[in-house]
Amino acid sequence: MDVANLYAPLSMSATLLAGLFGLIIGSFLNVVIGRLPKILQIQWRAECDGIVDEHTTKKLSLSLSKPGSHCPECSHKIAWYDNIPLLSWVLLKARCRHCQTSISIRYPLVELLTGVLFAAIGWRYGLLGIDAYFYALAVSLLISLFFIDLDEMLLPDQLTLLLLWVGLVYSVVGDTITPAAAIIGASCGYLSLWLVFWGFKLLTGRDGMGYGDFKLLAALGAWLGWQQLPVVVILASVSGAVVGIIWQTLQRQRRGNPIPFGPFLIVGGVSAWLFGEALLQSYWRWLQL
Repeated sequence: MDVANLYAPLSMSATLLAGLFGLIIGSFLNVVIGRLPKILQIQWRAECDGIVDEHTTKKLSLSLSKPGSHCPECSHKIAWYDNIPLLSWVLLKARCRHCQTSISIRYPLVELLTGVLFAAIGWRYGLLGIDAYFYALAVSLLISLFFIDLDEMLLPDQLTLLLLWVGLVYSVVGDTITPAAAIIGASCGYLSLWLVFWGFKLLTGRDGMGYGDFKLLAALGAWLGWQQLPVVVILASVSGAVVGIIWQTLQRQRRGNPIPFGPFLIVGGVSAWLFGEALLQSYWRWLQL
């Protein structure tokens, strides 16, 4: 069997290899999710305080690569054999080898989610086409945005704008969406939530969402086209309303306590990508009854 057939779409070898690679990428995404908000907060604090001293800047420096992986509780460096995706968490029984502090299940869940989605991409697109690499990057960015917004109520421009531009580039080199549809989708995505934001603010005097949500929907519009935006917004709004009511009831939080909207937009976007055409066709058939 030649390489083209070995790593072609619907190939088990391509699926498994993509899934294994996804587990490794998922381990790195855990670093992005945990460190990027801290890096941004340090940068913003330094700018606000006017820190320009080289020594102080070095002292506050933090990057995705430095320092190396370590336990947040005892600061002990994590050895490579304790940093194997999924396997190490199971073998360590979800505890640090040195201080026995519990390791959050979030880490293996992110790795597993990334691995499963990468495997799905490998199954559908193979490993030799350009589509697989674009979708793998998009999935990585969406997973990072999902958990960062869930934790910090923050959608970093470094990720949302990258997702937007990658989607626009893909519309040129790929064959699933035209550049015109991507540009119109990005514009309509941003403007639709921008109008909702200002309408809500004029009526209530309060901010209903953050500007990061505008940019995220613009990025999803660049990937899906303007036709799928109603599906994204409806699915995000319905799921957000249901989860918000349940969450506030269980937590007994005060009414109006903010809940991040980004994760619901991402769920709506992925659902529209997978089932959007079927949902739209079902809707039009229902209108014709």
